[in-house]
Amino acid sequence: MIKIGMLIGDRYEILEKIGTGGMSDVYKAKCHKLNRFVAVKVLKQEFSENANFVSKFRIEAQAAAGLMHPNIVNVYDVGEENGIHYIVMELVEGITLKKYIEKKARLSYKEAVSIALQVSMGIEAAHNNHIIHRDIKPQNIIISKEGKVKVTDFGIAKAATSNTITSNVMGSVHYTSPEQARGGYSDEKSDVYSLGITMFEMLTGRVPFNGETTVAIAIKHIQEELPAPKEFVAEIPNSVDQIVLKCCQKSPDRRYQSMGELIEDLKQSLKQPEADFVVFHDAEAETSTRFIPQSDVDQIRSQTGRNTAEETMRLRTDTGGIDWDEETGEAEADGDDYNPKMERVTTILAVITGIVICCIIIFMVGKIAGLFQMGDTGNKVIDGSTETQTQTQTETEIPSQTPEESEEPIPVEMISVAGMKLDEATDALREIGLKPEVEYMESEAFEEGIVISADVSVGTELAPGTIVTLTVSSGTEGVKIPDVMNISYEAAFNALASKGFVVNKLESYNSTVPKGNVIYQNPAAGSKAPEGSSVTVTVSLGVEDTRVRVPNLLGVPEDEAVAKIIEAGLAVGNTSQMASDEYEEGLVCYQSYSYGAYAEKGTAVDIKVSMGPTKATYKLNASIAAPTMAEAPDYVSGTPVKVTITTSEGKLIMDTTTSAFPISANGSGIPSPTGIITFTYTVTTPGTATVDPETGAEVITPGTTEEKTFTRSIEFVKE
Repeated sequence: MIKIGMLIGDRYEILEKIGTGGMSDVYKAKCHKLNRFVAVKVLKQEFSENANFVSKFRIEAQAAAGLMHPNIVNVYDVGEENGIHYIVMELVEGITLKKYIEKKARLSYKEAVSIALQVSMGIEAAHNNHIIHRDIKPQNIIISKEGKVKVTDFGIAKAATSNTITSNVMGSVHYTSPEQARGGYSDEKSDVYSLGITMFEMLTGRVPFNGETTVAIAIKHIQEELPAPKEFVAEIPNSVDQIVLKCCQKSPDRRYQSMGELIEDLKQSLKQPEADFVVFHDAEAETSTRFIPQSDVDQIRSQTGRNTAEETMRLRTDTGGIDWDEETGEAEADGDDYNPKMERVTTILAVITGIVICCIIIFMVGKIAGLFQMGDTGNKVIDGSTETQTQTQTETEIPSQTPEESEEPIPVEMISVAGMKLDEATDALREIGLKPEVEYMESEAFEEGIVISADVSVGTELAPGTIVTLTVSSGTEGVKIPDVMNISYEAAFNALASKGFVVNKLESYNSTVPKGNVIYQNPAAGSKAPEGSSVTVTVSLGVEDTRVRVPNLLGVPEDEAVAKIIEAGLAVGNTSQMASDEYEEGLVCYQSYSYGAYAEKGTAVDIKVSMGPTKATYKLNASIAAPTMAEAPDYVSGTPVKVTITTSEGKLIMDTTTSAFPISANGSGIPSPTGIITFTYTVTTPGTATVDPETGAEVITPGTTEEKTFTRSIEFVKE
């Protein structure tokens, strides 16, 4: 059993308990050999007594100890002592991604992609070493005080998969892959699925599947179509939405085949958030609703190892906020056995795949023959910087939705605009919540200013705010639009106005194009448009000010202050304690940068945490006299006396034995104004000899020894 202060492995001193999980407890410890703080994870007793589990756990922990990566909580040591099995890990001070999401409700897409990139790189390093995590979830991802993202608990899940253990050990069923939920084989692509669910939660603030029991949730992972994140938060960029959907395909073969592939698309999404570069394989067949046989339901239910009614009560109590120690469910089990029912599903999917491939071939042939028209996305790359056109020809904007309004966006149906005048078409599209953009094309069949086509088919359901590109006739004598890229706005305005165009101006930050120069124009240079039509130019505001405003940290708990610092884009500096009469114990009472000040991103902010009000202290400087006749009538001078001094609160400040008085007593930093002096000494009575009058025999009575105690009060002097 672990106790505070004990030494493990002759080097790790246990200091305090800092966490607990289904399988283990985590302690902060100090390594005396390397003079550094570490985290020691100790297996709970019920697993330590299972020799098979311990053996596999040690093998995986030793393999994880070989991983060294900046995005992984590194394992330093593995050991066993007196039946205590433990691993020693890097101590990361910060908060879990789960708590970070709860504090922010949901993350911006840039922040979510940045975190996912770091997690992916850590997992990729593990996969390259043939280690599969199998329990990726926000609770196993830590954001350090410096803003570094680290994945923890490598190796433990794999050791657990091949043993029959209680369901509170395994990873949360909310993040488990379909193949894990079935109890079948899982590999690197299972981690891809779980990371996709984690990204979904970062972007939307919720998990995609919920239910009354772990069985119900597991079945949803297998059977139900994953909702697109954009259904809950409309402003999520197209590429990020597609990345999540590809990660969470039901079939492992249709997901990203490696973390490297996922990393490439995540990087691309930061450059071109609205671009359509995510490649799906047979997505139509994959996203269809599936039937799951009752026998498979029974198999999943048997794997959970718990009573359904008990699960229902547990999950209902978690609806206000799921705690990572209580929400776990057994999502994996032994079983690489052949499953004939799953083979039937595979056969059906193979047939559907063939049908979809035929449809794709027909579509491609039709596109080549000109039967289908695809509109321009409106994206343009300038000096390596991608700008995405998000405004229409006029300055009119559809009001942005609040998070509450965007929780369940209602899709809109694309209307027919071909043959309409441009103004009428754009007004009609804006009225139903879509954003029109325009490109021109010379045409003899359509009059100038008439909409020829749209890049979205009539009847298609779209999320509010979707951009629809209209192809509009410029007549037979359109005016060629000049190239105004990377010149000043004044020069661009003059060049366009001289050709008879109306100029709309938008602005955007850009790190490569000088302030005041054009970074985007729509329609594109070289195309023809009617005289008097609008050309929208986006003008650079220069490099964006990277300074951030320092948040108010005073009066909040330490963990909340850390979250605020990280959220603001700053780093956590030194953390210490100090007395404070203004702030309660445990609350931040000092910050090195004032609230409201501006600092560069990444600047370290020092904080101090209150130890409570300043307490008065006292000192001792006294001469203690020998026991008096009134105090100890049977005391004999020279007898050894034990003298102790304790404060009124019971703190011992002096303990000595003497046979010579007076004695001096000195001390400082005493927390109480008064105390007690205790004297303890021994009185010995000699034995006696008497004669028995009847027998005349001598009777000896032995002597006695008695310990006696008395006390005196003492007052200390205030320092």
